[in-house]
Amino acid sequence: MKKEKKKPYTSTWSNICWSVKGQFKYARTALLVQVLFIPLNVGLAWAGIYLPSLVVAEVSGGRGLAHAAFTVGIWMFAILCANLLWNVLDYYVHTIDQIYTCKVRDILYEKAMGLFYQTYEKKKTRDLFWRAEMTTQMWNGEKPVKDMTWHTRKFLESVICYALFGTVLSFVSPWLLVLLTLAPAANWFFVRAYQKWVYENKEKWGELDRKLWYVQGKTAEFSAAKDIRIYGMAGWMRQMYGLLCEERSVWDRKRIWKNYFSRIVDIVVILLRDGAAYAVLILMVRKGEITADQFVLYFAAISSFATWIGNILSEWNRMRGTSLALCDLREYLEYPDRNGGRNQDKGKAREEGTGIFDFSGGAPDIIFDHVSFRYDGAEEDTLHDICLTLHGGERLALVGMNGAGKTTLVKLLCGLYEPTAGEIRILTRGSSGEAGFYDTDATAAGSRDFCGGREGMDSAAYNSRGIPACRISRVEYYKLFSVVFQKVNQMFFSLAETVSGCGENACDLLRVKECIERAGLSEKLASLPDGIHTKLDKQVNEGGIELSGGELQKLMLARALYKDAPVLVLDEPTAALDPVAESRIYEEYKNMTKGKSSLFISHRLASTRFCDRILYLQGGRITEEGTHDSLLAAGGEYAKLYEIQSCWYQEEGGYKTE
Repeated sequence: MKKEKKKPYTSTWSNICWSVKGQFKYARTALLVQVLFIPLNVGLAWAGIYLPSLVVAEVSGGRGLAHAAFTVGIWMFAILCANLLWNVLDYYVHTIDQIYTCKVRDILYEKAMGLFYQTYEKKKTRDLFWRAEMTTQMWNGEKPVKDMTWHTRKFLESVICYALFGTVLSFVSPWLLVLLTLAPAANWFFVRAYQKWVYENKEKWGELDRKLWYVQGKTAEFSAAKDIRIYGMAGWMRQMYGLLCEERSVWDRKRIWKNYFSRIVDIVVILLRDGAAYAVLILMVRKGEITADQFVLYFAAISSFATWIGNILSEWNRMRGTSLALCDLREYLEYPDRNGGRNQDKGKAREEGTGIFDFSGGAPDIIFDHVSFRYDGAEEDTLHDICLTLHGGERLALVGMNGAGKTTLVKLLCGLYEPTAGEIRILTRGSSGEAGFYDTDATAAGSRDFCGGREGMDSAAYNSRGIPACRISRVEYYKLFSVVFQKVNQMFFSLAETVSGCGENACDLLRVKECIERAGLSEKLASLPDGIHTKLDKQVNEGGIELSGGELQKLMLARALYKDAPVLVLDEPTAALDPVAESRIYEEYKNMTKGKSSLFISHRLASTRFCDRILYLQGGRITEEGTHDSLLAAGGEYAKLYEIQSCWYQEEGGYKTE
């Protein structure tokens, strides 16, 4: 089966316009300087071929040494001033271009941080981001994000000089002009073929580059230092890096040889072209058709003319090559911020939103109406026909074996994923705190079916209420949740900034301290000279600290408390804590969730006692529902799993002995 060739995302002309508009918006002065370069460079180019012929004319014209020195001196002084101006402008425009590059990176990273999580999680998206990021980096002397306007300006200079010098050469011989123009066309096709091959294959070595950077970064990553030393991983990582380098070098050799062949063709064309042109000039001198100073002028014009023709073709090819690189950047920046498939329109609505929703009346009901989810590229659904309601103010526990779909369900709840099938709806409360048919007594009894309707009530009527989650703007929807994920990442901000999610000048420092203490970090906080102003991450901040796994988990809990959202989600919040700290978290759990809805995920079933309702997931389905006691009495999978865990402990809390 013939592989379909990948077409560029946009045309070269479109990318030129895009680059000009971007620089006009963010680095207008640099763009104006680029325009000023055109007459300046054309003037210098003309002076470069005219000055030698002027010298010959002055010397052979018999006007005297003083006149010759004065005339040539004026021209040399003008050229000197023009070169000084050129260097000043070049230094200035490079400085401004760096500012423009930083602005584009800022837009790129803003897109990455704001992109819908489910879309961002896909390997295709992350690979595209890698290639887009490379356009803002200097690579083999090229930085595509700024080079498009440079190549466009040089292309225009070359066209103007072609017309100017071509006019001069037309006085020698029109056929000479035709020869010098057509000869480089052969090389253009070879260069174009080379660039086409590079574009069609760059994903292959781009993936290798990403792996190389990843492995290289891991070797110096502080969090991996202990494993590398204890398990002797240094040799293995070096071997892996070496294998990737060898694989990358194969593509480098192919690329270098193809480029080398195109250069050989270029050299042959230059020899034939310039040889024929110089032969014509020599013949004209011998026939007395041109003078010595004219010979010098035409000789320099031929050399420059050939250069400008080559520049026209090379700059066009560079523009095209830069355009192909910019296609990755623009494709990522214009990447549709929604999930594909059946929910495409819903995702678009979520991005645009339908207004600001008032959750001040309390936590809303969140209804899963026959929700299924399948990961991109998977053959089967991870979650199957999930029907449940997390009622406002309810403490819900989600348990099950690894791979049952608990984390996937949490990501759906928090709006990080969109359902493959079914719908999630939000039933908001009024100012009185009422939420449709919600009954707090029924909540305590745990009497409701899996579709979220209260027992004895028409489920269809209940579920017809509420706002589809996909119709709520993503920013507003995220305000619903405070989440402590199982896997957390330490950033390089201060404790106060990490907890508040904003700069210290914009946060409530007293509240930050209170939340940190409630999360169980009082002793740690008291031991720090700078308190909540202490910076994290030693690799970035001098005097920064590294928190243990348990301390970091407590800090993330403090962050969730600070946000104080209507729904609190805890995904294995005590996994890295010691027994004393874990017990304290359980004691504080009721205070943390007062007036809120909460979803609690844990593998330790004894920790679910304080929840109003427990859901047991198995194979992506809710198979059991009830309170801790009712599920034990039912003798199902929950009871069996609890028995396996509890058999290793005595009732007093110690380890069981045979």
